[in-house]
Amino acid sequence: MVSNNAVGFGISAASMTATWVWAASFYASASSGYTYGLSGPIHYGLWGALMILCIYPFGRRFREVAPKAHTLAEVMHARHGRSSQLILAFSNIVGSVISLTANFTAAGALVAVLTPFDFLHGVLAVAVGVLTYTLWSGFRASVLTDFAQLVALMLAAALIIPMIFFAAGGPSMLGDGLRSLTSEQADFFSLTAFLEQGGPYLAAVLAYAIGNQTIAQRLFAVRQDKIKATFVTATLGYGGTVIGLGMLGLLAVMVGIRPLDGDMNNIIPQMASEYLPAVMIGLLFIMVIGSLSSTADSDLAALSSLVMTDIYGRNVAGRNVNPATMLLWGRVTMVGATALGVMFAVSNFDILDLLVFVGGLWGALVFPVIVSMYWNRITNVAFTVAALVGTGFFLVARFELLALTGVVAVVLELAAAAGIAVVFGLMTFGFLGRNAGLGVAVASGLGFAPLVLGFLRDYPTLLGSLVAYGASAVTCVLISLRSTERFDFAVLGQRVTAFQHAGGRDTEQGDDPVTARQ
Repeated sequence: MVSNNAVGFGISAASMTATWVWAASFYASASSGYTYGLSGPIHYGLWGALMILCIYPFGRRFREVAPKAHTLAEVMHARHGRSSQLILAFSNIVGSVISLTANFTAAGALVAVLTPFDFLHGVLAVAVGVLTYTLWSGFRASVLTDFAQLVALMLAAALIIPMIFFAAGGPSMLGDGLRSLTSEQADFFSLTAFLEQGGPYLAAVLAYAIGNQTIAQRLFAVRQDKIKATFVTATLGYGGTVIGLGMLGLLAVMVGIRPLDGDMNNIIPQMASEYLPAVMIGLLFIMVIGSLSSTADSDLAALSSLVMTDIYGRNVAGRNVNPATMLLWGRVTMVGATALGVMFAVSNFDILDLLVFVGGLWGALVFPVIVSMYWNRITNVAFTVAALVGTGFFLVARFELLALTGVVAVVLELAAAAGIAVVFGLMTFGFLGRNAGLGVAVASGLGFAPLVLGFLRDYPTLLGSLVAYGASAVTCVLISLRSTERFDFAVLGQRVTAFQHAGGRDTEQGDDPVTARQ
């Protein structure tokens, strides 16, 4: 599941980059460029890249307190108890299934546009192919194939993006193309693009980075002294690739391409079929299938590790973990998840909407998960209630379950201001420490509160993402301040050990009265 926590820098950085470049990185970035113009790909690629960078300070803390962990949910079990563990594990399982669906959907769209085969054939081909090699050895198969897929991805991107640009007219096309853009699309600092794309994505990907097991699995697998180098390298690789691909959507607007059947997922395949020779279309096909496969196999490895660790290892098997049975659980999970992904993919979900939904769902968990690793007063009750309250506020705001007017709108906007404080405060805290983080959080919360009142209710996507952070954080802090418990972080490393050790489970837990009560 984590390759003995000793994966080297090169493989780790390649795997991290390839995993982060998933279906949405191709299709949603191009959709953003097509919809929002110049600033669209920047909002998509830059914020996504920066969020990779923001993971590593917290990741080092997770590894410091629980060096032998397999999942974040497992760490939450050792820190709080079963309910916190299962909430995080369940959200990770749902997120990975949705991510798997998105990648299968993107593969089907690519095959339908670029080959004589239809959407279902593409979905089945990628699903069966990825499942076949991932069943071999789980995470090891995922990281080894990631390296080859990243090499193909970077090579293809370096060739294909300039070729499409020059085939579409090159510099001489830019003058006429820019005149075809609307004023908002031509504005590099478009407020509409930020409120509808950049802001929600900034909030969503921070939650995705913390809550997704594909990221956590690599965090726990890489050598502890290579965490920073791995994530910095992945930041640069992801940002350059995704921003470049997003510009294909902008080019599509400039040359007058209209998405086939109104489906934004078809923009990149259409641009390729219009402007690339057959050989380069084949290279694009390899590039996209490689990127989709790298994330799909990571999702399967993540799902199997969640079920093996958090369902079988920590809840079903008790103290009698059988590694062979655990492996069987993991492989059955891969087969079942693939079947679900194929089934959902034929419904043809919109990838960008999926990304925002998952980000909002995880937004409710970001503050409790991170702060639980630093503040000894957070309890299981605080974690659980905060996650439920944050998710409830998100659903109300994002899907307008209540009319966003009057008192309801004011409460949600104040929660969103608290969410802004959480986002900026956590990012500052990760790099500059507690005092700087608290200062930035207070300043940003107070500074943005008067600006968002009466304004954010018109942008439910951004409102929902921020509300999840704010409502969860406020709830968690208020409940924790009433607690008299103090947690000793030194026991985490004792409670979370490798399953192959004597007894198959944490041998130290037998003498731990706190864990016995949990």
